[in-house]
Amino acid sequence: MEITAKMVKELREKTNVGMMDCKKALVEADGDFDKAVTRLREKGIAKAASKAGRVTKEGVIFSYIHPGDKLGVLVEIDCETDFVARTDNFKAFVKDVAMQIAATGPLVVMRDELDQELIEKEKEIYRQQALNEGKPEKIVDKIVTGRLDKYYAEVCLMDQSFVKDNDKTITDFVNEIIGKLGENIAIKRFARFRLGE
Repeated sequence: MEITAKMVKELREKTNVGMMDCKKALVEADGDFDKAVTRLREKGIAKAASKAGRVTKEGVIFSYIHPGDKLGVLVEIDCETDFVARTDNFKAFVKDVAMQIAATGPLVVMRDELDQELIEKEKEIYRQQALNEGKPEKIVDKIVTGRLDKYYAEVCLMDQSFVKDNDKTITDFVNEIIGKLGENIAIKRFARFRLGE
């Protein structure tokens, strides 16, 4: 069954979940709206979206030093209560995020933290590349958008594929832990240190 933009929009409005997650759920449910809602709920994503506005004042600053002592990460991850911050599930989540940062070297947590001038330069490079490759003018914008999404998946932590499970992004991983722990959780900031850099 073809998944239309209208179907995705309706599911997004009902669940308050991101467009890509909604589309994926609809594809997995063969277009069945109720099954898609159930899939999102099972993953905890719908629950996570409903908690997104809640204030995160507790949490931890975690340090991870990669074996060999040549690479380290400091990361601040916040939650709503000190109680959740002390749970084993939260600690394991924080460690996984720190290891992700160590392994992939993102530049920022979220897309909106990137310098807009840098994004415009990237767009222009991708546009010129597409034209140099002889791509028709009418599809160049789509190509630019696709390449920009790939760029975000490299440099933005929340857009990256989770190294322990490439079928989900860090956003999906965060939403799962929010669903599991029942509190809003936010990756606030990080610093990655490599010896000699």
